[in-house]
Formats: sequence, C-alpha cells, structure tokens
Amino acid sequence: MQNIKLIGVFLVLATMVQCKENNKNATPKEEKSSVMVENTPTIGDKVELLIAQPEEVKTPKGMVWIPGGEFTQGAVPQDETAMHHEKPSHKVGLDGFFMDITEVTNAQFAKFVEETGYVTVAERAIDWEEMKHQVPEGTPKPHDSILQPGALTFKKTKSSVPNLYDFSQWWHWTIGANWKQPNGPGSSIKGRENEPVVQVAYEDTQAYCEWAGRRLPTEAEWERAARGKKEGSIYFWGDNDTVLSQMANTWEGEFPVNNSMADGFETRARVKSYPPNDFGLYDMAGNVWEWTSDWYNTNYYKDIAQQNTIGINPTGAKTPYNPNMPYAKEKVMKGGSFLCNASYCASYRVSSRMASSLDSALEHLGFRTVATVDMVAE
Repeated sequence: MQNIKLIGVFLVLATMVQCKENNKNATPKEEKSSVMVENTPTIGDKVELLIAQPEEVKTPKGMVWIPGGEFTQGAVPQDETAMHHEKPSHKVGLDGFFMDITEVTNAQFAKFVEETGYVTVAERAIDWEEMKHQVPEGTPKPHDSILQPGALTFKKTKSSVPNLYDFSQWWHWTIGANWKQPNGPGSSIKGRENEPVVQVAYEDTQAYCEWAGRRLPTEAEWERAARGKKEGSIYFWGDNDTVLSQMANTWEGEFPVNNSMADGFETRARVKSYPPNDFGLYDMAGNVWEWTSDWYNTNYYKDIAQQNTIGINPTGAKTPYNPNMPYAKEKVMKGGSFLCNASYCASYRVSSRMASSLDSALEHLGFRTVATVDMVAE
C-alpha cells in the first residue's frame, strides 16, 4: 500500500509525482477486477426490502430515517461531467437505515477521545520498518526529520496552475497536523466545535463507530441518502448549478489560486450552514469528503452492470484496485469538499466518487455514521 504518510514525505521531497509515474505500470498485488455484490437476485425477482421505519424503533438522537427501496446508483444521463468510474448506472435495493443528520463534528469526536483516550493515526509515530513493506521495493528511506507525525494540508498557489493533475502543487505534508490542529501547528478547533472533524484516517472512523455503536455507510447507502427524492438529478437539489453557492460549500473562483467565497466560506463551514436535502441531511454536497466502507475498485460499476443483477444491500468490491495507485488499498469517499471546483473535479455531484488510502488524513475529509434497525434495537 502506498502509505499516505509516505506520500506526504514524497511531497516534501518533491519526488512523489515521479514515483507515481514509475508505478503506473507496476503489477498490483490485488486482482485487476475482483468484485463481490452480496445478495444479488436476477432482475425481475421479487425481494422484500424494509421501506418504512418500524413503529417500535425510535430514531436515535441526531439521526434521521432513510427509507429503503430500489434506486439507480451512478451517473445520470444528463451529467456531462461524470467520470468513467461513475458509469454505468445500475439498480440497487436497500433496506431502510438511520443516518447522521450532519457530519461528525469536532465536539463529538472530542468527546469520544476524552472518554477513550484514543490517539489518531496522524498523531502516531511513523514506523519506517513497517512502511517500507507497503511501497515499491528499493524506495529510499526519507530523513528522520521528515518521518514525523503529521498529515496533508492545503495551501493556495500564488499563480495559475497549468496541470491540475499534479496535486503536489497545493497539498503539503505538515508535521504536527492532526484533528486538533487541522491546518498544522498553530491552528485550532477552538471556536470550531460545530465544524466537521477532519484529519481522520479510516482506522479512526472505525474506532469512533465502535464507541458510538454505529458504522460507516456503504457507498450505495450514502448515495441513496444523498439523492433524497430526486433520483434522476445531478445534484441533491436538482440540475441547476447556478444556485451552487446557496446550496453547498465549494471552491468558487480559480482553483487553486483564488476562492471568491461566494458561498460564504473559504475552508470548512459549520454543519447546517446550507439547506438540507429531502431527507433532512445536511452537507451531502461539499464542505468535506466523507468516508464510506466500500473498497475502491475502478472496474466495480462496469463489472456489476454485466451481471444482470440488482445488488441488495451491496457492500462493494471484494478487493481494491486503482491502476494509478497499484500498491494502494483505498476506500470510496463521497460528497466532495470545499476544494471542489467545476474546473477541477465538480465532486459535489451525487454520483461523484473518489478514492482515499486507509491511512489518509486530510483537512477536507471527514465522515458520518449510520445505524440499522438491528443495531438500534440491541
């Protein structure tokens, strides 16, 4: 696995881009396309799904019921900016579930840490002996001054960027960056208790979920919840992108040089700063990306569409695969962030999906949790 901390080190050493280019043709450790969709009846079969919330089950505090049912996952036909890994669209059936109304906030995560003493991945010492087994053989050990706990932070460029594929121009490895100092030493979450927690790796989300009696949503659950009642639209509010600044926290202006802040924020916004979707969920577009539990596999949508099945409560690909990051083990993240711009990724679209390695800690990546009826009833 190409460790996110090592990526940060490569950023500092200005060699990451070359490393990625050299690895593009490397043989990945996983199969190119190994997809598993659980409980997949042939189209036309009848399957009982839990649609409405059972009367005897109370809604947990801070959550809302997402009705079960069948929906079409993936890019909608009119979305001209959809990427290949969002296609083809395919039918999915889901049982109803509960979802957090907002992203997990700094205040909520702080309570978890206070009660458990948990130390996040970004705060832990880096073990080169372990890390070197996760990268291409022969990768040189960076200097000890670089191998320090930290995370990736964003910094605007001073001039226009001709190559938007080279993210080392705006992402920087920052020693000391973590959930308490999301932008690096000197930054703080004081006064920002109601902003979404960031700089949390996948392992951190799992620890929080175990403490809270919750889990991360699958990619299908997240997309179903985000779409609300507008199953055929590009955005959770419809197809009109002229109201973007009123609906979501994104990057408006020239990325990554100037953010006009037409939406009122330059970086993370307080949760509930924008209107909710049809199900009463906030920030299902923009603000911060959100972890899901699914492995990211570039071929997943294509492969399951060929199976002539409807995925019932699918959990995604069996193994990860990304030809651009052949050593990585990545999970799907959804929703886009305050860094998303029409010229860069436009990932505030409902079908948008990106990948992040398990130990990624980024200042624009957070999470929200879900709970099923059986979890609440226990």
